[in-house]
Amino acid sequence: MSSQRTRRRKAEQLRTLLETQSESIQKNVDHLNQARYEAVNRFERFEELRSEARKIKENSIEELPSLLETLQDQVEANGGHVYLAKDAEDANRYITNVAASKDAETLVKSKSMTTEEIEVNDALEEIGVDVWETDLGEFVLQVAEEAPSHLVGPSLHKSRDEVATLFNRVFEPDEPFETAEELTEFARDYLGDQIREADIGMTGANFILAESGTITLVTNEGNARKSAVTPNTHIAVAGVEKVIPNADTLQPFVELISKTATGQDLPQYVSMLTPPVESPTIDFDEPDAPLGSGDAEREFHLVLIDNGRMEMRDDEQLKETLYCIRCGACANSCGNFQHVGGHAFGGETYTGGIATGWEAGIEDLQTAGEFNDLCTGCSRCVNACPVKIDIPWINTVVRDRLNRERAPSDFEFLVEGLTPDSEETVDLQKRFFGNFDTVATLGSATAPVSNWLANLGPVRALMDRAFGIAPERDLPEFKRETLADWFANRGSTVPEATAERTVVLYPDVYTNYVLTNRGKAAIHTLEALGVHVELATPIESGRAPLSQGMIQTATNLAEDVAADLRPHLDEGRDLVMIEPSDLAMVRREYDKLLDADAFERLSENSYDVMEYVYGLLANGADINELAEVNDSIAYHSHCQQRTMGVDAYTEAVFEEFGVDFVTSDVECCGMAGSFGYKSQYYELSMDLGSNLAEQFEGTDRTIVASGTSCTEQLSTLFRREVTHPIEVIAPSGP
Repeated sequence: MSSQRTRRRKAEQLRTLLETQSESIQKNVDHLNQARYEAVNRFERFEELRSEARKIKENSIEELPSLLETLQDQVEANGGHVYLAKDAEDANRYITNVAASKDAETLVKSKSMTTEEIEVNDALEEIGVDVWETDLGEFVLQVAEEAPSHLVGPSLHKSRDEVATLFNRVFEPDEPFETAEELTEFARDYLGDQIREADIGMTGANFILAESGTITLVTNEGNARKSAVTPNTHIAVAGVEKVIPNADTLQPFVELISKTATGQDLPQYVSMLTPPVESPTIDFDEPDAPLGSGDAEREFHLVLIDNGRMEMRDDEQLKETLYCIRCGACANSCGNFQHVGGHAFGGETYTGGIATGWEAGIEDLQTAGEFNDLCTGCSRCVNACPVKIDIPWINTVVRDRLNRERAPSDFEFLVEGLTPDSEETVDLQKRFFGNFDTVATLGSATAPVSNWLANLGPVRALMDRAFGIAPERDLPEFKRETLADWFANRGSTVPEATAERTVVLYPDVYTNYVLTNRGKAAIHTLEALGVHVELATPIESGRAPLSQGMIQTATNLAEDVAADLRPHLDEGRDLVMIEPSDLAMVRREYDKLLDADAFERLSENSYDVMEYVYGLLANGADINELAEVNDSIAYHSHCQQRTMGVDAYTEAVFEEFGVDFVTSDVECCGMAGSFGYKSQYYELSMDLGSNLAEQFEGTDRTIVASGTSCTEQLSTLFRREVTHPIEVIAPSGP
């Protein structure tokens, strides 16, 4: 089967990167992350400016045609030239014509992802122009003949020793390079010579001010401004999305970009140039000649790239991609990127979470599909993004479109009971995980036979071949008695008429069919605190199909959940949820799937179970009604708990109990729902998990985790029972 070959190819690619690049990537990204956390924490206006920057981008993209007209008029009034290129070929044709008209032999460039996108270096070299990258990271990759692996740190995947070995081999210095200082000094001097001799300088542009025609360059090296003003001819290349109205709208971006990109309070260099600049030309062949002597004049060309961007602007689902300011925070915050980098988590040009939108827009869906599944939807990138782009949703939309493009195999038509709705055509692996509620229903109805059968060697081999389920991964054990069955026989022990509060507990798929004890513990705890509990109908929230890009199926399920919960909300009951990923679904993704009123009602009345317990205790409930906690605890919170900010409630409850606990600072356990089950991602999943294993290694504490995925991963890593926080504090009960 072609899907099996694809999985093997993907697994081999990831394995190679884990073996060769993972250590350098993790070390460098961790440094960027820690610096970002510290810089953001020091900056009180971070959230305020994020909202402001978001609004500016929204308005700028909406008004883009008129901004482009204003910009062109102003640049030409300044004495420069503007060219709007419809695609890469068109842009390169214009740029090479400019180079030919100047009889240019050499060109120096500052770092620019847009020039990477159009492959301008190749176009220039084809007409005999020597091109030199003057950014240190880009220079390293030019020497190594490699592509960038990060939007901000292009050579982030290389260690200092690797760079030293490369430079020693290529440049053969009298004394071998060893230290970072030696490498930097050599590159600075070597590239300084290239800049002085260059006929043309080329830069990108972080932001372009339409009102004045000003190019803003935000860099950590002085090479960009040197490349712009040392040669007499300056070509700036940028996507049309870089245009904003004026200097007043620039300030939030300058404040944000360095903090989110590199963790610096302020950028090393912010160069605002209104070219052609008025600084005098320099004749390096006559160093004693007065500045500006001779016949040389400044010449400026602004090449604005469309290359699919205007179509993206009209695409309501991909439009947000154009708000991107290329800071790389989405990549840095991503657990998978932290281990494999942009050579796996990236396309032809762009890398990290936002790369899916860029590659789908400027290349095609298939290019984006090569790495799209590395986004697990954890949503950490949303909190990190300085303009609040909903990157997981863009990834989900592209995944959905890929599903609709592919044709099913004959074998897939034979699989009954695992069919998506509408026009979705999903491969068997995604179909299996996207319909896990069906699998769980069948598994529970036939347990324990189903559990025994599923673990037989030949069956595991078939599951690997048909569905891509890693043979090494432990499978969930279905319970014959579901939580819904148990509750139907038992009912609530606290009458609604006498209860101070009433809740409806949502039984997610795992709580209902697999981890039933945590559901029982939640009910016992709430009842002990005087709450009447009702159990919602066990309907899959839509999280499973949404993670596979099956948006219509997820929408149908979300509507079913909303309809089931509507009477409970009408009765004034609070919605309490145990699984963080389903709570995130209700609080965040339902905004995309339901009408505004339904989403608002659900999101405003939903609570994490430990959040709800904390609220009860804070409002006078008797903690002595709960279990006495004597164990010390090692606690790992779920990704989406952290992004919603509800992880703090679990810790607060532990503190109320006086529990001796430690909390992991590892961002991701590596399981990420179905991701860790998939054969092509199993090794990556376990590599991520190794960080968590190291943190809790040798601990004799009780291991506690909030999320299903985290529970499964920690159980695999430690071969120990892992419990939910609610089970720690729950009293015994019928």
